[in-house]
Amino acid sequence: MNTDLANRLREVLLSGKWIANTNFKEQITRISWEQAITKVQNLNTIALLTFHVNYYLKGLVHVFEGGTLEIKDKYSFDMPPIASEADWLTLVNEFVSNAEKFIQHVEQMEPSQLAQPFVKAEYGTYLRNIEAQIEHSYYHLGQVSLIQKLIQQQS
Repeated sequence: MNTDLANRLREVLLSGKWIANTNFKEQITRISWEQAITKVQNLNTIALLTFHVNYYLKGLVHVFEGGTLEIKDKYSFDMPPIASEADWLTLVNEFVSNAEKFIQHVEQMEPSQLAQPFVKAEYGTYLRNIEAQIEHSYYHLGQVSLIQKLIQQQS
């Protein structure tokens, strides 16, 4: 079960094509930093959506590595400014690194841990939180793909 979850995470985050014919990494590595921060109407930017998904990946990795749960929804869009290619590449590289770490933790997890409470019983099980990350990532991947198409139409 944990291997299946790791594969689903890999599909949406790093290297898959089966569900959406793309993945997060592919979308964010093929655009410039200017495109990443381009505002389209009242939509979030690709950079902000990348930061947002990475915020949760980073927070969950921290828990998997023995830390406390420190992430809060109200801070999940508090992205520092992206003012250069270097800033964008730093975010992209951090996203990829955290995605790889998260997937590795899920892959190495004892299957029995999936049914255990995640930090507190009120947060559900590890399985529920991992599945939520998959669903959350696909949701925002769809937004990123759409925003990228809208940016290309503007050019």
